[in-house]
Amino acid sequence: MFTVIVFILILSFLVIIHEFGHFWVAKRSGVKVEEFGLGLPPRIFGIKKGETLYSLNALPFGGFVRLFGEEEEIVGTSISEAEKSHAFFSKSPLQRALVILAGPIMNFVLAVVILSTLFIKGVYLPATTIHVVEVAKQSPAAIVGLKSNDVIKEVRYKGKSYAVNSSNDVISLSKKFVGKEIVLVVNRNSSIRTFTITPRSNPPKGQGSMGIVISQYEYKKAVWYRAPLEGLSTALVMSKEFYGELFGAFSKLAHFQNPHMAVAGPVGIAKISGEAARSGVQTLALFVSLLSLNLALINILPFPALDGGQLFMIILEAITRRKISPILRARINTVGFAILIGLILLVTVRDIQGLF
Repeated sequence: MFTVIVFILILSFLVIIHEFGHFWVAKRSGVKVEEFGLGLPPRIFGIKKGETLYSLNALPFGGFVRLFGEEEEIVGTSISEAEKSHAFFSKSPLQRALVILAGPIMNFVLAVVILSTLFIKGVYLPATTIHVVEVAKQSPAAIVGLKSNDVIKEVRYKGKSYAVNSSNDVISLSKKFVGKEIVLVVNRNSSIRTFTITPRSNPPKGQGSMGIVISQYEYKKAVWYRAPLEGLSTALVMSKEFYGELFGAFSKLAHFQNPHMAVAGPVGIAKISGEAARSGVQTLALFVSLLSLNLALINILPFPALDGGQLFMIILEAITRRKISPILRARINTVGFAILIGLILLVTVRDIQGLF
């Protein structure tokens, strides 16, 4: 129950932040916002303030913003010129694009703010490098001269190189070559070194086959006036890695290869939410920032039913100077939404299988 409550609260918070971005920029652009909903319909009750209905809805998952004239054919032709001036479809491509972009931008900004705050106190962040944290005395690693802070780049065996992209790669390779002589390629203070080592088959209790403790996390801390810059820099680096991994996965799929991409659905995210909450405020804050960043990056993809899909159609209309048929737009979004729901269901089934 605790996990479910935490998951609902986190998801609702992130979606509301996202929708508030759309809401605020729409208001600033002169677009009439018909409803700002907390949760999803059916509606429990609502309070109308000005032109906007602020509603509380039964399903406790996020929220939504309903803009006047978001779909041109729904508005019809019987509205006055004054009303038309407040319709979303009547705004310039730039104004509509800003309204659409505001949601993902708010999630990105939230991630930067949380990361910046964490940097002031100091936080461990996921890294792209695998570094040695500790070397056990009298272990194979100590004997050959490995030291803490050494970064393991690759493993070689009989002239063949094995890339190291995660801590699991190091662990699995050391088990694979137990009792065999391997070469560790290590970066030490920006200098590449090699160490010939033989993983042992029966290490002492609490030690691995090589006698090292490794981590894929880096401790980062910054003074308050540099924290925002560090937060922004980290968010940008993570964004680059996210898209790099995503497009790499698409490339492998195109070549009929297994993409090996870690993806979690609602069940998986809920499980991680509960674990993060139990680990403390700092871990939970870090998880929320990473989830908010992922929400921004996914939403901006040019796929129907996502903000990026709407943005793509706005850009297309601006370039061609021709309106896309509202009926065609609605059909494209319906198909895109159906595909997204299908993917979510597939990932959810896999997450449930993983629980057992």
